[in-house]
Amino acid sequence: MRTSVNLDADVYSFASAYAGAKGITLSAAINELARRAERVSEPGSESPRLRTSPRGYLVIAGTGDVLTPEMVKEASEDEFV
Repeated sequence: MRTSVNLDADVYSFASAYAGAKGITLSAAINELARRAERVSEPGSESPRLRTSPRGYLVIAGTGDVLTPEMVKEASEDEFV
């Protein structure tokens, strides 16, 4: 189906970068991203990383990994050495 839509600049930038990284057209990227979002929003088919809050918002599930201030400091020091 051919149609025109207006995308916010950040959405266009993300979809365009996604398309470039996967080597697909912008249309194909938007289709893929929309289908992925639809699957996540279906009851019982949530991604293990995304959950729906009681108010209906998507939230990232905890991984159980802990990031300490020391780890952040060490990583930032490694970048500038």
